[in-house]
Amino acid sequence: MATYQIDPKYLIDDDEVLRALYAPVGGLAAKKCLSALDDHATAFIERAPFLCLGTQGSDGRADVSPRGDPAGFVKVLDANTLAIPDRPGNNRLDSLSNIIANPSVGLLFIIPGFDDTLRINGTAQLVRDPELLESMSVKGRAPKLAIVVSIDEVFMHCAKAFRRSHLWDPAHFQDRAGFPSLSKIILDQTTGAPDDEDEMKRIDADLEDRYKTSLY
Repeated sequence: MATYQIDPKYLIDDDEVLRALYAPVGGLAAKKCLSALDDHATAFIERAPFLCLGTQGSDGRADVSPRGDPAGFVKVLDANTLAIPDRPGNNRLDSLSNIIANPSVGLLFIIPGFDDTLRINGTAQLVRDPELLESMSVKGRAPKLAIVVSIDEVFMHCAKAFRRSHLWDPAHFQDRAGFPSLSKIILDQTTGAPDDEDEMKRIDADLEDRYKTSLY
C-alpha cells in the first residue's frame, strides 16, 4: 500500500479557516453544555453499562479505552464527581499512566439500543479509598483502584453517528466467524499464529476460559 501524503494546499490548520466551512453553532447546541450533572445525565449514567475513556499522555499521544460492567457501574458521588472502577485488564495501564501525566479526560457513555450518547469532560485522579472500592465490588471482588472524575462539561450527543452506522440494527450485524479470532490476530501481529487449525482452536478456547475467570 502506497504511503498517503497530504497535499499542503488541502490542509486545514487554522481554526478560522475550519469554522468558515461550517454554519455557526446556534440554538440548543450552543446552550446544552452543563457544568454539573442534572437528573437526566444522572439517569443516563445509571443505565449505561459501557463507556469510552479518552486520555492523553505527557507526550501528547492520545488513547481511548473501553470500560464496561453491569449497568450503573459508574458511581455518581455528587453532581460534579464520578467514580469508575478499574477492572482487571492486560496490565498495560495506558489510561492510568496517562491520567497521572495529564489528568484531562473525556468520557462517552453508551446504552445499548439508545442512539444518543452522553459526553463528559473533566479531570481525573486515581484513588484507593477502601470504602469506595468496596462499594464497587462485583462477585465479591473490589477493584484495585477507582478513576475519580471531577466534571467540567456535561452534554448529550445527538443520534446521527449511530443512525448512520446502524449500530443497533440486527439487519446490519456482521458474522464474527467471518473475521479472525482475537488470539489469531495478536499472534499474527507478534510471534506468529500456528498453522494447525486444531491448535488455533485450543488457543481460542483457552482465551474464552480465561474470560470466565478473569473478568473480576
